[in-house]
Amino acid sequence: MTFTEQCNSIFRTAVADYHRTDNVDALQPNPYPAGTIEHALYEKNWIDTVQWHLEDIIRDPHINPDEALAVKRRIDRSNQDRTDLVEQIDTYFLRLYEGLSPLPDARLNTESPAWAIDRLSILHVKLWHMREQTCRTDASEEHLAKCRAKLAVLTEQLTDLSTAISQLLDDYQSGRRVMKVYRQMKMYNDPTLNPVLYKQ
Repeated sequence: MTFTEQCNSIFRTAVADYHRTDNVDALQPNPYPAGTIEHALYEKNWIDTVQWHLEDIIRDPHINPDEALAVKRRIDRSNQDRTDLVEQIDTYFLRLYEGLSPLPDARLNTESPAWAIDRLSILHVKLWHMREQTCRTDASEEHLAKCRAKLAVLTEQLTDLSTAISQLLDDYQSGRRVMKVYRQMKMYNDPTLNPVLYKQ
């Protein structure tokens, strides 16, 4: 099994596990040992799946303002956790490929492998919910047809993105790409960098 196939398998499992309760407060049943890349991938998708539902909740036009603020703060924390996990996954790749020398004509990539995997994880969440839309019994045939068409595009995108990630990892292994990571350096959560926080 390739690394990308492993990602897809873990992401499918995590999305399905979440929807057994469909509860943003459910405990994460991560089946993998802590400290492993599998554990990080499962946790990454769980965060993405929970955040998807928090984004739905906060768009309720009848939500209590205090609850909306609490959900928004939770989304902010989730975004930080998501970024931290992506950087943890990138650290895994940096260690995996350390010692490999890029070829003289090796190229840079526009994003690190973990940020591509981040998009893959979110795509699995989107696929689950688009597939769910195609099974609704309370929706019009027009709605169902549109969702089936969108599902087909998302399925093609999953194939293409999986292929692109596998090719990228192959390029790192063979030296055709330079493995380079820039940390996100989020500023709004840092009390020393966000002027609204440090001016108080």
